[in-house]
Amino acid sequence: MFDMKNLSRLKNLDKNAAKTAKAFWAFNDAAFEDGAISVLNKQLMAVAVALTTQCPYCIELHTKAARDAGATDEQLAEAALVTACMRAGAAVTHSSHLFPS
Repeated sequence: MFDMKNLSRLKNLDKNAAKTAKAFWAFNDAAFEDGAISVLNKQLMAVAVALTTQCPYCIELHTKAARDAGATDEQLAEAALVTACMRAGAAVTHSSHLFPS
């Protein structure tokens, strides 16, 4: 099912919901522009979120964008481990709901 070629089908959003799709793409572009947070750091955050949501498209696209912005293997590895801590940490903190007060 996962095939990067599938992304070419996104043009159907542009065709069938032009106004909204155009607004989304503009928002997406603006969100990833250099600002108070550098493009590199934004892309590392995006990689971490993509690993959390486990979207193979996002993992591939944002890993490439992070590398294009200068991310090293070490930075990507640390982002992956922070992601793992956040996912595991959420399971641990949510375990508080297992026990009566």
